[in-house]
Amino acid sequence: MSIDENTLGVPRHRRAPRGLPTSSTGARSMRQAQQAGATLGTGYLGMGAAAVAALQAIYGLIFFLVHLSSYPVAAPAIVAWLVYLAAFIGVVTLVAIQGERLTGPVMIGLCAALALVVVLDFIAIWPLHNVGAYATASISVGFGLLPLITLRPARELIIATAALFVLLVGAVILTTPIDRVTFPQQVATIALAVLPPAIATYAVQRFRGMIQIELDRVLVQSTVTQPRFAVGMLASDELARLDLAAEKLLDGVAVGDIPLPLEPQVASTAASLATELRLHLIEGRRETWLYHAVTESEYLGRAVKLADPSSLAGLLTPEQRDGLLQAVWLLLGDRRTRAAGTSITLTLGPIGTSNSIASLAGRTIDVPIDVTSTGIRRNRVTPATWNALNRVGDFQTSTHQGSLRLAIRCSVENPADA
Repeated sequence: MSIDENTLGVPRHRRAPRGLPTSSTGARSMRQAQQAGATLGTGYLGMGAAAVAALQAIYGLIFFLVHLSSYPVAAPAIVAWLVYLAAFIGVVTLVAIQGERLTGPVMIGLCAALALVVVLDFIAIWPLHNVGAYATASISVGFGLLPLITLRPARELIIATAALFVLLVGAVILTTPIDRVTFPQQVATIALAVLPPAIATYAVQRFRGMIQIELDRVLVQSTVTQPRFAVGMLASDELARLDLAAEKLLDGVAVGDIPLPLEPQVASTAASLATELRLHLIEGRRETWLYHAVTESEYLGRAVKLADPSSLAGLLTPEQRDGLLQAVWLLLGDRRTRAAGTSITLTLGPIGTSNSIASLAGRTIDVPIDVTSTGIRRNRVTPATWNALNRVGDFQTSTHQGSLRLAIRCSVENPADA
C-alpha cells in the first residue's frame, strides 16, 4: 500500500468536487456527466434557429436601407435596428460563453429590449399608414425569439409571441386603412412575424416530448433482463446514495477524520444506513421487474394497473417480457392520439397447467395474463401489437363494453426445477 493511500486504497488528500471521495459512485457519476456529449440537448436546434434569425435580420436590414428615403423620420427606426442587433449579438455571445442557459433576469431584459424595438419601429412607420409595407425591425423581433426556444420555457415564448401579435394587430388597426389591396399585405406581415416562433415552439415541445417518451421506454425496457426479484431504477438511485454515504463514513474513519470509538451521533448515522440497506434488500425480494416497469415509468404509470399478488411476472423469459412491454406500449399508443380515459389492467395468475408433455411432466407451468383495456377498440390494434403478443404466448381476444380484452397463457419454466 502506498503512503498516499489509506486502508481502503483511497488516495489521501484527493477529493472530487463537493467533497466526495474520488473513488465513490457519486464522484464517478459527476465525472461522466461533465464529459463532452454526456447529455442530450437541443443546442443544435438553437444554433439553426439563430442562423435563420440572422439571415432574416440581414434581409430586413437591407429592405430598411433600400426604403430609408420613404421614412419621414428615420431616426427611431435606426435606433430600433441598433437595439435589436445589440440584443441579438449579446444573447448569442452570452450563450456561447455560459453555455445553453439563459437566466430569468436576462430574459426579462431581452424582452424589454425587443419591446422597445417594436415601439420605435412603429413610431418610425406611423406616418406612412401602412404597417405591412414598411415594418422591418418589428418583424425581425419574431425571428429574434427563435434562438430562445431551446433556452426558456415554452410558456414564456408563447406569451412573448402573443404580445407581439397584439402589438402588430393594434398598430395595423390604428394606422392602416384596410381595403382589398392592403388587407393581404397586413395579414402576410403579421403571419411572417408571429408564425415562425409559434411553429418553432410547438415543434421543439413535440421533440422534447418524443425524446422523453423514448428515454422512458428505454429505461423501462432495461427491466426485462432483471432477475425474478430485483430493486427498481429509483431504488438503485437510493442504493447509490446509501453507498456514497457509507463510503464517506468509512473513508473518514480510515483517514482519521472520524475518531474511534464512534461518537453517538455518528454511530446512529451508521446504524440508520445499515437499517436502510436491509430494508432495500427485503423489498428486492417482493417486487418483480414488471412492477418496477409500470410504477417507475411516467408513461405507463398513469395508464396501467398491475395485479400480480404471486409475483408471477418474474417467471417470464426475457423474450416474453419484451413482447409484453411492447404490446402494452403499442396498445396505449401515442399520448397525443390517446383517447381520454384509456387504461390497461394486467392481472397475472393463478398458475395453471396445459396438456403439453412438458407441462404434464412438471417441467413447465402456465402463467395466465388477463389484459383488460378501457377505451381501446379491437380494430385500432396494429399488426405489430399482434406480433408482440405472439412472443408472449397463446392468446385469445374478446371485447367488453366495446374495449379489447386479451387472455394470454404464457408457458414458463417451472421454478421448482430451476
